[in-house]
Amino acid sequence: MGQVQLEAAVPVGADPRRHARVLAQVHEAALSGEALPSHPRAVIGASWQRMRRLGLDPDRGAPVPLLVPEQLEARRRESGLAPVLPALRGALIGLAEQAAHIMVVSDAEGRVLWRDGSAAVRRRADGLGFVEGVDWREESVGTNAIGTALVAGHPVQVYSAEHYVRSQHDWTCAAAPLRDPRDGRLLGAVDLSGPASTVHPTTLALVDAVAKLAEAQLRTTHLSELERLRGLASPLLAKVQGRAVIADPHGWIAASAGIVPIGRIALPSDATAGRTWLPTFGDCLLEPLPGGWLVRLTDEEDAPPTRLVLDLRSSRESTLRVSGAAGTWSHRLSPRHAEMLYVLARHREGRSASELSLDLFGDAGRTVTVRAEMSRMRRHFGGILLARPYRFADDVEVVVERPADGEVLPHSLAPAVRA
Repeated sequence: MGQVQLEAAVPVGADPRRHARVLAQVHEAALSGEALPSHPRAVIGASWQRMRRLGLDPDRGAPVPLLVPEQLEARRRESGLAPVLPALRGALIGLAEQAAHIMVVSDAEGRVLWRDGSAAVRRRADGLGFVEGVDWREESVGTNAIGTALVAGHPVQVYSAEHYVRSQHDWTCAAAPLRDPRDGRLLGAVDLSGPASTVHPTTLALVDAVAKLAEAQLRTTHLSELERLRGLASPLLAKVQGRAVIADPHGWIAASAGIVPIGRIALPSDATAGRTWLPTFGDCLLEPLPGGWLVRLTDEEDAPPTRLVLDLRSSRESTLRVSGAAGTWSHRLSPRHAEMLYVLARHREGRSASELSLDLFGDAGRTVTVRAEMSRMRRHFGGILLARPYRFADDVEVVVERPADGEVLPHSLAPAVRA
């Protein structure tokens, strides 16, 4: 999962109308099973394959009922994107109106939360059903910038007949995923859409830059919240006997006492007050604080985990579940960490840094990146992951839960999962 090179939908120097005619021929040939006059881009070809496995109707897509207003408002609140909406609008609305586009923001499930921009294009989008509250995932409306970017995990531009459903062939769109910088969780996507005649190669770079701007704002907000928690932590830790840390709900450390400072711990996704097992520290006590947790390390003997479940069933979010004498603990994984753990689950004997580099990137020379990522994971999952070679602990059962046949696979893991 290296750095993704942005790929415009229309090749440099190509005439968009002529290119659209070629795409239409490729699209029809792909649906009819005939020999393709040329091949679609890799990201589009992979999406078309997913749509064919799903049996999606290329004329109508799948039924996409709208959210009622109360559901839409709840989704907006839960998305985590409302704080960056002014920044997205400020960067994109003026240009969208001038370029005959609309700006669309979706949540991580592809539901359209907000839509703004050119009034004429909004009316045109109404006729397509591209409205607030609609489900715009690939599974519902086929290959499109929002749905495909959410699956691919990187910015995507889709033009004309690259859309799987024919009713969208008069459109062009470019979307970039939005992630929570605190934990890497996918929050949604920001998109610019308009008539196919308005396609422009810089649109993809623009939405990518604006998505990064929004993520930077979220990161700044998080640092401010962590600083406020740090102000609360100092006097509190002075009264605590023994080893302890104060962390925010995402595991970022505000302060510590009696242990070597670290940046972050892997808290359970469903953390509750009381005794729990943490891979970084072993047996601990969690006490709630305003905006975080007081984590007390106990002197009792650790209860090591006995079973790990790597859950890859979701196309957008992977989870590691740990079970042992102290109960069950779960943690959301970034796409890269899910990929690395999956490789180690397939190779219980272990992998060297160069072998992991070859597995992940097709290049045995990227060992610096591999070691850095494994170091982060071992700080989170101490006792579960061992080094020299990198591997799961021998006394732990490791189970991989994979998508059922026909379901959409996590993009970064798809080739390996099918192997």
